[in-house]
This record gives sequence, structure tokens and C-alpha cells, in this order.
Amino acid sequence: MLDALRPFAVAACSAALALSGCSQPAAPAVVPQQPAPASELTRFYDQQLSWGPCVDYASTPADRASFDDEALQCARLEVPLDYAAPEGRTAQVAVLRHRATGDRIGSLLVNPGGPGASGMSLGATMSRRLAKSPLSERFDVVGFDPRGVGASTPTIDCLNDAEWEVERADLDIDPSPEGVAQTEAENQQYAQRCTERSGGADVLANAGTRDVVRDVDILRQVLGDQKLTYLGYSYGTRIGSAYAEAYPQNVRALVLDGALDPEQTTVQRTVDQSAGFQQAFDAFAADCAKEPNCPLGQDPARATANFQAITRPLMDRPAPADGGARTLSYPDAVTGTIQALYLSDFWPLLTRGLSTLASGDGTILMRLADMYNDRDPDGHYGNGIEAFVAISCVDEERITDRGEQAELIRRSNEMAPFRDDGHGVVAALDPCAFWPAPPTSEPHVPQVEGLPPTLTVSVTGDPATPYQAGVDLAKALSGSLLSVEGAQHTAALQGNTCVDDIVSAYLIDLRLPPEGARCSLAPTPGR
Repeated sequence: MLDALRPFAVAACSAALALSGCSQPAAPAVVPQQPAPASELTRFYDQQLSWGPCVDYASTPADRASFDDEALQCARLEVPLDYAAPEGRTAQVAVLRHRATGDRIGSLLVNPGGPGASGMSLGATMSRRLAKSPLSERFDVVGFDPRGVGASTPTIDCLNDAEWEVERADLDIDPSPEGVAQTEAENQQYAQRCTERSGGADVLANAGTRDVVRDVDILRQVLGDQKLTYLGYSYGTRIGSAYAEAYPQNVRALVLDGALDPEQTTVQRTVDQSAGFQQAFDAFAADCAKEPNCPLGQDPARATANFQAITRPLMDRPAPADGGARTLSYPDAVTGTIQALYLSDFWPLLTRGLSTLASGDGTILMRLADMYNDRDPDGHYGNGIEAFVAISCVDEERITDRGEQAELIRRSNEMAPFRDDGHGVVAALDPCAFWPAPPTSEPHVPQVEGLPPTLTVSVTGDPATPYQAGVDLAKALSGSLLSVEGAQHTAALQGNTCVDDIVSAYLIDLRLPPEGARCSLAPTPGR
């Protein structure tokens, strides 16, 4: 059902890639909704947060360890579930902050992308990474879990842990009418489960970027900031650009890294992203070929075929993993590979994973797939991918025609042949076709009159959000562009001095880089 690089494209971030952002297949603009009168929102804008320890907000073992820090404070922000009816049900947005240690400018809100990734996790990680830096001195670092995500409530929930294990083993490779009907029945059931377990259709209807942006503006004021200072990765760039359109007068500074082109359709973005991952796979294969024991061989032109020869047999015979306690499915092998392609630092691990799979052990690729699927070592799944699907279903253009779906999958497989299963196109409609709420966004050029200068960061070899999207977003916002030579998803505040100095100068002093500014990421250690 929720196959990697299908129209949903690539889903959630792992903890290991928390500063690398996530992918998202489209950057639609907000569909107008009749707003509530400002007076009806006053109680939300005027609320006072009750800050306290963060451990009880942790939704994963990793977060529990990370949040056990006296320097971190957490609270819940109350917002309307439906901004058209602010007197009705409310939602609670979980917020984490690390206070500035010096002469405070304000808050730096951060979002890692997804959609569905935890901003609280990113906030905790980033506050440690930035310790004793000028940014930590001048800003409260603030991460928030967008509505429905992580520790925020109501929480999007679709599958229990046992159902997730079944889902990951489900091939959905039968292109016959019977196979299509079976897959669509599963997708319809998935949409029904999400509706029932997440608290109703109104929760799903208001889970999109349109409503997250309104939550951000309330959070901005409640934090005491006259203007918003924001850093968003990947899908987080859509939150930033949508905020810029809705509240240009409230923006101080926006850093948008791993950008999404706001004009591009879902179909074109998905196809382009497929091409981006094939480009990353090809770069990995060329690097691997330098090693005498590369599992893909020494001829990069044969790498895709060799990868298929290693992974396709899993469709009939899953490989043992974790000493035989689990088995690696074909979808998990592809998913684990995609996880490793986000960051060139993971290439050596992917090489080992493919080598051990060729020898009959799927453990390494299974662990990579676990990271992607938000599964912790105890077998519990977070809601990152479930939130990804739910948010995408109201943020994306909806495909309800099987012919259009078939063409999208065909083009995507053509652009990313390394993950083609070889069985032909399964033209089944995805869960969004059965969603209980209509889309709330559509592609268009942002209208941002009065927006101050912004900074977009784009990596030339980014597999998930291709470089050109950053060029296009910077142009759409009439902002500055920082080009970064490298092969990974996003780059800001991740240890590269050139990139980090430019981003810090902009965030602190609003000083933009010169036109044509470029940085280069260091080569992968040990390669």
C-alpha cells in the first residue's frame, strides 16, 4: 500500500537524519477558507503557556533520552481544531524550547519536514548542536510537533504495531484487475482506520499546511515575538512559504532548506523526485564501484540491474534478519536503500547492507527500513508516516483516475528504475482517493507583497528535493539563494562552516549572501 516513491514519494525522517529534513511530493498553496473574525481567536493569541519538564512529552525512547535535560522546557499550545469554528473542538500543539543564553533576539522556530516529523525532536537535537554558538546565545530554539504529529493531540493514528508489520510485508505487485481491486480495498480500509482512530473526519480535514500556518502565527505571538524567525527543512519549506503568503507582515527571517517549488504539480514533483533518487543511487553506485568488493560491481552502468538481482528475489523468499527473529521483505529492502540515499554519509552502511543481503542476511537493510518507518528497537511505531499520509491527502492534488495513476507510476519507475519491481504498473488508487476530506491546497505562485528578504538553501545533489526547486522557490519569494555542492538532503546548520556562517549571519543580522553564493560539502568521511 504505502510503497516508497509511489505518489506519496518518500516519507518520514529518522532520528539519525533529524537535521536533514524529509521529503514531500508537492508544495501546494493554501486554498482560501472563510476565516474566523479576529475577535474569536483572541483567547488563543492571548494564552499563556505553562512550561515544564519535557520527558513526559517524549513519544519514542530516543526522545525520552533526549528530552531528559533541565535546559529544555515544554508546553502545549491550544489552537482551534477548525479555524472556521474556533468556538468548537480544540487541538494541542506540543512545543519545546531551549532558552537563549545571551542577548536574546527572539525565538527561532524550526521544523524538520515530513510532513509528519517531530519538530520537538529537532529542537532538542539542534539546541545541543548549537550549544555555545551565536545562534544559541541570541535565540530561544523552539521546535513544535505540528497538529496531529508526535506529542500533539488529537494524534493521527491509522495502524497498530501488528498491522504495521503486515503492511511492510505486503507486496502489492499484482497489476491484474484482481490485484488492483485488492490493493484499493486495502487503501480504502486504511483511510477508514485513520478516520476512526484519529478522532473523526474533522481531525483529518484540518491536518494540512493551511492550518499549521495559522497555528504557527498563534505560537509566534504567544512566544512574545513580534515577527517570526523560522528555519524549515524540506516539507518545512512549504510551511515557511505558506506562512510568508498568509502573514508577510509578520516575518522577520525565513531560511528554507531543501525547497519545494510552490507552482509544481504533485505529478511532476513525484516524477522529479524519482529522478533525484535515481541520481543519488547512481552516485552511490559510482562511489561503491571504487571498492573491489562492491556488491553492485565495478561497472556503474550495471548497478541498477545488479541491485535488482540482489533485491527482487525477496519477493518470493524474504531474507532472515536479526538472527532469524524477523524477515526482510522486498519493499523493506527498497525502503532501506532509499533511507541511506538521503545522506552520502550512509553510503558505506548501504554497501555493507547490500553485501550482507547478497549473502543471505537482511539485518542492515531492515534496520535502515526501521528508521524510515519510525519503528523503535522495541517494535513500537511512531505516527510519522501515518501523519505524512494524512497531511499529504489534504495538501495534495487528488488522483481519482486509474489511467492517470498508472501513468504517474510508469513515469516514476522510468525515472527510478532501481526500485522497479519488474511486475508492471499496479494502477490502484492510493488512500487519498478514499479520504473523508477534500484537499485544502493547490499549486500556485505565492503572493508575498511586503515580505522581507528570505534565504533559500539548495543542494545540487539533493535526492528528495531537487536543486532546481530551490532556485524556483527563491525566485517566487524574490529572495536570496545559497547553492551548495553536495549529495545529501539539506545542509543548513549541519556542521559545514561555509553554509552555517551564511545562515547564522542572516538569522542574527539579516545579512544576506552575495548573489551567486556557493558552498561545498565535505566528501564522505573515509571514502
